[in-house]
Amino acid sequence: MNDTEALVIGGGISGLAVAQRLARDGLNVEVWERESRPGGKIQSATRDGYLTEKSAAMLLNFRPDVTRFVADAGLENAKQARADVDHRHVISDSELKELPMKMGSLVFSDVWSTRGKLRMMLEPFVPKGRRQDETVSQFVTRRLGPEVLDKAMGPYVAGLLASDPDLASARAVLPRLVALEQRYGSIAVGAFVHRVLRRKTATVTEAFSFQGGMETLPRMLASADGVCFFGDHTVTGLSRTRGGWQVAARTAAGERVVKAAQVVLSTPAYTAGALLREQSAELAGLLNGIEYASLNVVHTGFDRRVIEHPLDGNGFLVQGLNGTPLIGSMWMSSLFDDRVPPGKALLSNYLGGARHPGTVTWSDERLVDAAITALQPLLGIRAEPEMVHVDRHSRALPLYHGDYCSRTQQLQQLLATLPGLHITANYCGGVAVRDRLACAMQTATQILEAVRRPTSTSHSLPGLVLNPQNT
Repeated sequence: MNDTEALVIGGGISGLAVAQRLARDGLNVEVWERESRPGGKIQSATRDGYLTEKSAAMLLNFRPDVTRFVADAGLENAKQARADVDHRHVISDSELKELPMKMGSLVFSDVWSTRGKLRMMLEPFVPKGRRQDETVSQFVTRRLGPEVLDKAMGPYVAGLLASDPDLASARAVLPRLVALEQRYGSIAVGAFVHRVLRRKTATVTEAFSFQGGMETLPRMLASADGVCFFGDHTVTGLSRTRGGWQVAARTAAGERVVKAAQVVLSTPAYTAGALLREQSAELAGLLNGIEYASLNVVHTGFDRRVIEHPLDGNGFLVQGLNGTPLIGSMWMSSLFDDRVPPGKALLSNYLGGARHPGTVTWSDERLVDAAITALQPLLGIRAEPEMVHVDRHSRALPLYHGDYCSRTQQLQQLLATLPGLHITANYCGGVAVRDRLACAMQTATQILEAVRRPTSTSHSLPGLVLNPQNT
């Protein structure tokens, strides 16, 4: 049996970021991953000259701590800036309408009716909410009116998060907006104050990928100095021992057993639940109760000349159900022009999510047909795609639905009774890559504090990071 100071179970972006941060501070750390490669769902692939992303397409960051992490991890030179586009589109009344991404332009956009604009302008005078269990739909409608929900926030939650705004927890899915209301009594007032403070701190928002695609990020983290990455390790047992944890895994070379003082679970909730069943049936039950949405990504490559639309933006989101299982489309060739052959266009289209769960059973042909049928009249496409590829995720993203906040608070309390055990995964604290890096850094800080404190105080450390974007 070998010993290590820290063992990370799961080689996705969350676990790798924790490992890199711990290794940078001198800890002996291993990462065990079931697959042979690092990165989890983050995969980049080149087909016929088109570079496609299986899941995350870019990193949108406004957090200075994430900026520092990228720099400290030696990733700065590998970054690739997104093209300077400041708007996306939304399908409204069967047409694409431009939706600016900057607050000032957004308020005065012609996507809103006069009544909708007046309702938005009343936001500073809306009383602060008192309910802790508001859904996204309830929160946005109360503060900004139904048009903002239907044309902006609803499509965002359904498209980018694959969630249902009628079920998603506002505190979990829109933590920054809820925090602005709670602190300043108004989203608009809070946004103005933050804009002034941002000018003083020089914090900027940037969107970027990496040379060679998003997969470059986990690959570089897995190969960082001090990180011992082991693929093809399927964990079969997790038990407490004196002073730490004993973990067993099935590998190509046979069973491997390691004793670790600190263990990080960076796996899907259902996998973590299975591993913790014997340690805490209540904790396992909470983890197994977390639902996931399925998602299908249909990548389509076209000769640019057969598309009439200028493709001047990020892409589009879909308002409401709208009669199509399509929930959004990213115009990747407009964001990163080196991802396609000269004279070509790449559109990555997303189907399914919480509002269209049935698409998980569709054939590739049916998914492609649904995507093309929706795209043709919107973009004026006059020919079939030259390249088509379908990526499937039966359990793509965790859903922050219903009693999500109380569930994660219970998780946190139960983890506090298991010293040396930590959870960092996309069902806690946000699904964006930015959020995963922020949570990973906080988890690493907890572990570093634990190994530097007397053993008698380590049990007081929480093992779960919630909503780091509020800190």
